[in-house]
Amino acid sequence: MARSSNWFKRIRRNFVKGSSKSSRNIIVVYSHISSHEEETTQLISDVAASITTQQTLPPPPLTKQDLAAIEIQAQFRGHLARRAFRALRSLVKLQAIVRGGQVRKQARIAMHCMNAMTRLQVSVRARQLFAGDSSISNNNRLTLQRHLF
Repeated sequence: MARSSNWFKRIRRNFVKGSSKSSRNIIVVYSHISSHEEETTQLISDVAASITTQQTLPPPPLTKQDLAAIEIQAQFRGHLARRAFRALRSLVKLQAIVRGGQVRKQARIAMHCMNAMTRLQVSVRARQLFAGDSSISNNNRLTLQRHLF
């Protein structure tokens, strides 16, 4: 294990030393690149080098008309955003009103159904009582039924 790290250190040391000398050329013994491809790669590297060395010019100062146009556009975009927000807010209010009405309608239907179920339970219970108790006269049954229903 110690030997493997030694050869790696030697290579690394040579690589670090060699990078400081820019005069050395790399010689490629065998390459699949044709002369045309070499020319294009050389041209690309030259263009890349010239781009990096060029200094970028500062943008030209804005004129009064440009500044006015920017201000007008900003104001108009703000106007459109406020109008869209107002429309959205009114739409949300409308949805709340509609959903509130739907909820109230659903609650009203539920209460009606519960009331009907209660009346049905009372009538069934009364029939059970009347059927089981034969001592109650017909007259009393009619009065009880009137009061229950």
